[in-house]
Amino acid sequence: MRLRALLDTDALGLRLLGGEDELDRTVRGVMTTDLKDPSRYLAGGELVLTGLAWRRDAEDSEPFVRALAGAGVAGVAAGTAEFGYVPEDLVVACARHRLPLFAVHESVAFATITEHVVRQVSGERAGDLAAVVDRHRRLMTSGPAGGGPDVVLDLLGSDLDLRAWVLSPAGRLIAGSKLAGPALPPEVCAGLAAEHLNATRTGRRKPHRVTLGSATYSLFPIRSGGRAAQGSRDVRETVLSDWVLAVEADAGDWPEERLDLLQGVTQLIAVERDRRDAARTVRRRLAQEILELVQTGAAPAEIAARLRVAAPVLLPGLGAAPHWQVVVARVEWEGGAVEGGPVAQALLEEILVDPLATGPEPSDRIAVAHTGDEAIALVPLPAVSSEHDGSESGVLADALLQSVRDPLAAGLDDDGRLTLGVSASVHSAEGLRGALEEARHARRVAAARPGRVCAAGHQELASHVLLLPFVPDDVRRAFTARLLDPLREYDRRHRAELIPTLEAFLECDGSWTRCASRLHLHVNTLRYRVGRIEQLTSRDLSRLEDKLDFFLALRMS
Repeated sequence: MRLRALLDTDALGLRLLGGEDELDRTVRGVMTTDLKDPSRYLAGGELVLTGLAWRRDAEDSEPFVRALAGAGVAGVAAGTAEFGYVPEDLVVACARHRLPLFAVHESVAFATITEHVVRQVSGERAGDLAAVVDRHRRLMTSGPAGGGPDVVLDLLGSDLDLRAWVLSPAGRLIAGSKLAGPALPPEVCAGLAAEHLNATRTGRRKPHRVTLGSATYSLFPIRSGGRAAQGSRDVRETVLSDWVLAVEADAGDWPEERLDLLQGVTQLIAVERDRRDAARTVRRRLAQEILELVQTGAAPAEIAARLRVAAPVLLPGLGAAPHWQVVVARVEWEGGAVEGGPVAQALLEEILVDPLATGPEPSDRIAVAHTGDEAIALVPLPAVSSEHDGSESGVLADALLQSVRDPLAAGLDDDGRLTLGVSASVHSAEGLRGALEEARHARRVAAARPGRVCAAGHQELASHVLLLPFVPDDVRRAFTARLLDPLREYDRRHRAELIPTLEAFLECDGSWTRCASRLHLHVNTLRYRVGRIEQLTSRDLSRLEDKLDFFLALRMS
């Protein structure tokens, strides 16, 4: 807005004392101050409101006005409550520095002027930004990307003072304004993603507002153009694949114009999302072809040839064929009304990226196919370092879901499950079929565990853990009841702690002294308890077979 417009509003009670030739200056903000030198807090273009508490005598006016002029403010409005008038020395100093000066009637609160200026400036900024966003949308739709989501977020920061970020459904930071300051911590990203998914599943009105710590955020879903146009029949088809725009502000009292502007921003970012998904088509097709060759028992030479085609696409400039891992994911919804394969595919393309990596580019090195409710990812591993330093490299099942478990559980709510299995790395086409089977077996182990989001790795397939989940429930119950129910009943009646004693005895490999020390018991007391266990179960804890039966019963209980 222009300074001249302030004189047209009678409710502001402003009277011009000097600077009539400078009234076309643009006002970009407002600041109230009674500091002698407030220049460090000024960015330029402000209307400065002052009650003159800084003035002790006439000599104070010149340095005060000189500081404001040097900071590039638009004008000064002085209240008359302190002296009953605006001192002549202030009028002279403002005239000397060509700084417009207004007198504010004592009946008008500075808050009234501040509210008016902020409302006018914000409205004009929103209109200007809307035009820029619309122009940027047309450019991106008709040609190459104009800088991606970061450009639009920078506009929000520079023109509306809004800090904003784009997040994946798993809480990965995809884009953020350079003006937004330090990147959001991973735990905040995960918390915002979880709140967004929970709000979407429960049908809360958009935008979703949430407070984390001392900050309030408004969350705007970003629906890809294709899905938004077609209209999803079921929210579960897209809830785990749509991005979200997180704005650090409470949009609850925003005018419709600003809400419409942010909706336009989400549509603009959706254009970039669609472009990225289109670029993934080649990688997805490669993964599908390789998967079909592996599952139909094609010759290793044929699979190897297809891998040689895939390697340069996924790892440009690598020069040598990489090692590969296979990750299998399955999303299942109660009732089976929604196909989980596409959702699992989109999730793998997100969560197989380092959560600290920003931007969509890191996911360009992952090829994911899907069939039915299952998605299968081929993950290339350049120059496996474990051959040289003995350390394990590549995707680790335990770490895979560490940062995304809470957000995804919120999206799955109480009617969905995500299970993943991870294979060991292989370096040839001959090993790829085994890696696929290994990943599928690991996923079945994960599926046997409780929880909405579970993963298992190839390391667990060499353990008894692989066998336990596939024991039928009735056999499991009968086996554990026969061995453990007599001990539980005795503990209930006598508080003898036979079950904890049995667990500790097995964990100490049958060592009397170590077990007694762990339980803080005398060895004779431990011998009495073990004897009672053997008497109640008709087993002998000195025999390996009986130790193994107890061990398995405890694990299955």
